[in-house]
Amino acid sequence: MRYRTLAHTTVSAVGLGAMPLSIEHRPDEKRAVATVHAALDAGVTLIDTADSYHWHAGETGHNERLIARALARYGGDTSRVLVATKGGRGRPGDGSWTVTATPAHLKRAAEASLRRLGGDAIGLYQLHKPDPAVPWAESVGALRELLDRGTIRAAGISNVTTGQIREAHAILGDGLVSVQNRYSPAVRDSEPELRLCTRLGLAFLPWSPLGGISRSSLDGPLGPTAGRTAFHRVAAARGVSPQQIALAWLLSRSPAVIPIPGASRPESVRDSAGAAGIELSAAEQALLEAPLPA
Repeated sequence: MRYRTLAHTTVSAVGLGAMPLSIEHRPDEKRAVATVHAALDAGVTLIDTADSYHWHAGETGHNERLIARALARYGGDTSRVLVATKGGRGRPGDGSWTVTATPAHLKRAAEASLRRLGGDAIGLYQLHKPDPAVPWAESVGALRELLDRGTIRAAGISNVTTGQIREAHAILGDGLVSVQNRYSPAVRDSEPELRLCTRLGLAFLPWSPLGGISRSSLDGPLGPTAGRTAFHRVAAARGVSPQQIALAWLLSRSPAVIPIPGASRPESVRDSAGAAGIELSAAEQALLEAPLPA
């Protein structure tokens, strides 16, 4: 495993997105815990969660409690594991997602997340999404208060624009350590945000980093391999999975990038962790620059 800088410390270059362990079609607890343990065994030291990662109504914090139990049951050292959680979204149980980023809600949510995760402070607390009904500076100001109180050690923001990053950085200063936006081989419209994070020294955590790769057989007009992406071709030539090549490509974009692929099986998380050891050649990177076919 290679390591990168986040929140004034070092974490694994590939993290674990824990959302699939708690939302629709989630695995049973035994497999969920085994997935977290497989990540730890592979050297993963960043686990991304949120209070809204649950399936049914009344389950707020399901994923946070699951992560806390998995860490408590692990037989090895977990002192270097950074658990990053988020607040500001909700799930009423009908499959939809809500946004509530008032200062009062964020402060209550952070205190509740801390109780579920345990410890004396949350390692990284992220504002899940801007609330169009709340001025951005007010939402970010709640993170400033949480930092000043010692409820959280570091702050992050998610699903944001370059302007929102700059405003948050002006309010939080060194307390802002990360940005989490959607970014993948199929979705690359956060390039400006990634470039800004690199300049500011902020970690950039791509969510849904494997977008466009999971289609293992992209059939083209000339047969089952004609439509395969460059990611599939590079993977086949190396004898690894397209998912590993996608993550290796993301890591090559900037030293600020720390992808957090989701997993619900030990096999998946072990495969993702293996991407940290792949160094792409200049020729491979050039081949992967082309956008994926629509």
